Amino acid sequence: EMAAMKIWLEMEIGITGGEEDGVNNEDVDPEKLYTTPEQVYNVYQALSKIGNMFSIAAAFGNVHGVYKPGNVKLSPERLLTHQEYTKEKIGSDLERPIFLVMHGGSGSTDDEIKLAVANGVIKMNIDTDTQWAYWEGTGKFIEERKDYLKGQIGNPDGADKPNKKYYDPRAWIRKGEESMCARVGASMERLGSVGKYPRSSESGGYQVGIEKKTLSPAALFSAGVAAGVVGSFAINVLGKKK
Repeated sequence: EMAAMKIWLEMEIGITGGEEDGVNNEDVDPEKLYTTPEQVYNVYQALSKIGNMFSIAAAFGNVHGVYKPGNVKLSPERLLTHQEYTKEKIGSDLERPIFLVMHGGSGSTDDEIKLAVANGVIKMNIDTDTQWAYWEGTGKFIEERKDYLKGQIGNPDGADKPNKKYYDPRAWIRKGEESMCARVGASMERLGSVGKYPRSSESGGYQVGIEKKTLSPAALFSAGVAAGVVGSFAINVLGKKK
């Protein structure tokens, strides 16, 4: 169904360590944090029969959240083994035939990210880092403006000065968003995607590639007027018959 609608599928296999959204894998067997080449190939083989719009998030020691250095053993070199295994199985001319995804990318080193990308990673999740960046931007604003956030009236500029523009959610939420955007930009630099995909000048379209058939506003207005006229005529006729 998704292939027919041209919707991309991201298939996560294996276990991502750590804790996220109430799912706690902090005490899982470390060996289960690494997907095997056979598992990756089996998923690739099953999905490629349906279409090519899919990626595989294979586990290579990934962990949700950020932990003390040394507590997480990330092994992006294993991704190359997955690529080579599938390449041999399908007889592909491509060096990296699988689109891979890196879950639990927050806190990863530049070298780990660089190796993961070299081995076929096309997307990296950094939920924890973006959460922290959002909070950090908001926290800095609160700290810098704390004397303007103690009440609705009164601040260092005067006892009768209003503070609305400081406690307005749009003010501090914007700072969180700006900080998060900067963090995403930093990841784009580390992933090597900056400047490779210029902004398209074409207008967006419907996801499935089929333009939705709808009446124009003018046609809808005309139809409404016509319906109103007919309705009024019917009421008048019925009124006269009575």
